[in-house]
Amino acid sequence: MDRYERILTLHRLLKSARYPVPFARLKDELGCSRATLYRDIAFLRDALGAPIESGDGEEATFRYAADEAERFELPGLWLTSEELAALLALNELLGRSDPGVLAGALAPFRARIERLLSDHASGRTLPVERIRVLASGSRRLDQGVFRTVAGALLNRKRLKFGYRARSTETPTDRIVSPQRLAHYRDNWYLDAWDHSRDALRSFALDRIRAPLLLDEAALDREGSELDAHLASSYGIFSGAPKAWATIRFSPHAARWVADEHWHSQQEGTRLPDGRYELKLPYSNSRELLMDVLKYGPDAEIVAPVSLREEMRILLQLAIGTYQDAQR
Repeated sequence: MDRYERILTLHRLLKSARYPVPFARLKDELGCSRATLYRDIAFLRDALGAPIESGDGEEATFRYAADEAERFELPGLWLTSEELAALLALNELLGRSDPGVLAGALAPFRARIERLLSDHASGRTLPVERIRVLASGSRRLDQGVFRTVAGALLNRKRLKFGYRARSTETPTDRIVSPQRLAHYRDNWYLDAWDHSRDALRSFALDRIRAPLLLDEAALDREGSELDAHLASSYGIFSGAPKAWATIRFSPHAARWVADEHWHSQQEGTRLPDGRYELKLPYSNSRELLMDVLKYGPDAEIVAPVSLREEMRILLQLAIGTYQDAQR
């Protein structure tokens, strides 16, 4: 542990302690010699202004003065090398999973983290290139759209934009009160109160055009309402759950599905024959059907009957496409 981290650890120990901390414990926690610990205590008290009080007795003890402990903090940014490394790794993840959208805004932050790491880690550089993020199905997103939408969300302002939903391809103009930004399956979505429809809606950011920040304050909706409408059913599609789906997976597919998180309310059961039964609520069947289709013959929709029938029709249409191709 270098001096930087010893000072930080010493500060945290004294700040969180309800009673005076014995010198022996501090020495063990910091893993240093007696002389080094006394020098660190002196530096923390004299150079950084920490309100350290020492106790006289059979064993030396130290603590922060009760009336100063709450308000005293180390000046500047003090993080351990592990915490800085975690931030740097997070920045790398964001940059590679969504290049161009957040990477540019976080570039100064990355440079500062790297500088801090080199300052107190003997110049050691982290091999962040060994962290790989492989995006799947991500769509192109305009940086200007992202910044405008995020700005409206954080500043609690209404937003006006043009929107063309993939389901209809019909262009519409919307005025919304942004509620949340969601990153789902490598793409960004805006959960918002749509004033023209007086309802909560989710908008894909890559389908938003010419967003304009308005002066009017955004209308805030309760978090419980957002969760009930936007997060209660399977996938990104909004709306209260219409039904529960029951899906059974083969013993082979169960090795993966049993460890997967599909929904916060999902129920999974291992069947005696090795299959895995998954139950979860859904509102719109499209995304759920696509996910089940990925498993091909290793997945079977058991209930409800309407969802099973939808899957049967999809499979028949797919077979028809291949049959037509052979003609």
